[in-house]
Amino acid sequence: MAPATTTALAHAVRLDHVDKTFGRSGDGRPVLEDISLTVAPGEFVCLLGASGCGKSTLLNLVAGLDRPTGGRIDVPGGRPALMFQEHALFPWLTAGRNIELALRLRGVPRPARRTEAERLLDLVRLGGSYGKRVHELSGGMRQRVALARALAQDSRLLLMDEPFAALDAITRDVLHHELTRIWRETELSVLFVTHNVREAVRLGGRVVLLSSRPGRVVREWTVDLPQPRRIEDAAVAELSVEITEELRGEIRRHGKP
Repeated sequence: MAPATTTALAHAVRLDHVDKTFGRSGDGRPVLEDISLTVAPGEFVCLLGASGCGKSTLLNLVAGLDRPTGGRIDVPGGRPALMFQEHALFPWLTAGRNIELALRLRGVPRPARRTEAERLLDLVRLGGSYGKRVHELSGGMRQRVALARALAQDSRLLLMDEPFAALDAITRDVLHHELTRIWRETELSVLFVTHNVREAVRLGGRVVLLSSRPGRVVREWTVDLPQPRRIEDAAVAELSVEITEELRGEIRRHGKP
């Protein structure tokens, strides 16, 4: 069954009073506490917080890789697509075959897979790279293939867990621009995890700050700046300073980062 269209959904994902505790009942370690968050269809939301605050755990819960201890998560458009910090490509497969694997799991008929894989490579500006092996690709190119593979899952919700953190500044800047373009072209909903404040302000239409562990939503900002943005834009820098001060305050309130 095809995923519901963007206009048919009231929300892309909604979390209602979600808790997550690791360990046995009564002796567990709370990681997330009373998280309520809604991502609208077509919205780009950046989840920000200090290392260890539970950002990746929250993403895993939304992806269905783990279950909350309490509360409810609703993803009405079907299973989300997930992109990790590491590209996780199979090195024995070509770029195109890595994408085709996701298409195969989705049930796309074999004759149509190559055409669709090549279309997705074109979308991420890697046209002509279908037959390249992983070791022939740069770090940025590998992340583009990983993004194409995530898009191949044909989900209306894309979850991204610090996908550009390991890249150099110039490559990251290019991929910020490309991700913004793809998001605008596809009208996907995106929930993007980062600890980089400027990255969050550059990409997101909304920035949500989590406290240090246990993670709670402590503040949100609507980023009312036109896209595409640049990380050195004065308005991006100004809002980043405000959010950074709030983040530092959370770290001070909850101990060491």
